[in-house]
Amino acid sequence: MDLSTFLQQLVNGASLGSMYALIAIGYTMVYGVLRLINFAHGDIMMVGAFLTYFAVSFKFPFEAAVALAIFGSIVVGILTDKIAYKPLRNAPKISLLITAIGISFFLENLFNVLFGGVPRAFSAPEYLSKVMHFNGIYMPVTVVIIPIMTVIILASLLWILYRTKYGMAIRALAFDIPTVKLMGINADSIISIVFALGSALAAIGGIFYAVSYPSIDPLMGIIVGLKAFAAAVLGGIGSVTGAVLGGFILGFTEIFVVALFPELGGYKDAFAFFFLILVLLFRPTGIMGEDLERSRF
Repeated sequence: MDLSTFLQQLVNGASLGSMYALIAIGYTMVYGVLRLINFAHGDIMMVGAFLTYFAVSFKFPFEAAVALAIFGSIVVGILTDKIAYKPLRNAPKISLLITAIGISFFLENLFNVLFGGVPRAFSAPEYLSKVMHFNGIYMPVTVVIIPIMTVIILASLLWILYRTKYGMAIRALAFDIPTVKLMGINADSIISIVFALGSALAAIGGIFYAVSYPSIDPLMGIIVGLKAFAAAVLGGIGSVTGAVLGGFILGFTEIFVVALFPELGGYKDAFAFFFLILVLLFRPTGIMGEDLERSRF
């Protein structure tokens, strides 16, 4: 592999890893607060992509369509918590897990019934379809924008968590929900904020994915969501920066495995789960994970 090819794959890996990272952050935040693996999170990504698609088809400007899709995804995420998860706050964790899987199936089949299972072409604006060339490196504009946006979003999220009262409340809630309630904090409102942030990130990740791989369908969130979950565990579930690190590791691995061993291209999805197994065997807390009773986020 020559230098230009290496740099090309490096750029592609950063773009793919960024999308995994955005979705993985949502898994991490919900788990950090509620100890819930929200398996419906990948389907929120699908909802964001579909809402953008329909808003654009109704002649909304792309930027307005993205804003509407993010807002719609936030509403879906909050409603999911209020309707499905809130009544089970004190139930056994297995009940929440089964409910999360049920919500995932519900969203997938709802969109399948309403809009059909045939993949739809996703049209991005012309400025996102441009291709830049730099010393032999082929770079679509999206490949540059996505990692930059991921870094900005991560910095903004860390600022919210560590520099605002809402962030302080989220971190307090992650340690002890009953004690936080005794201190007069509305725990349900803070949990709704967590779901709103996670759903917004999932929607952004879904839109980026649809722009990069311009085809959407109701089942698009399944494998991407599972990879993002693997990324969250790999980086250290409960750690925001760990989720981002895990997303980038998976993205780089997936791209470079196919580049170096083209005959393994059909097995590229398996590497995410191979990493997941290794992490669970040798470092269950993940690369940046710590004892969640001492430190979260």
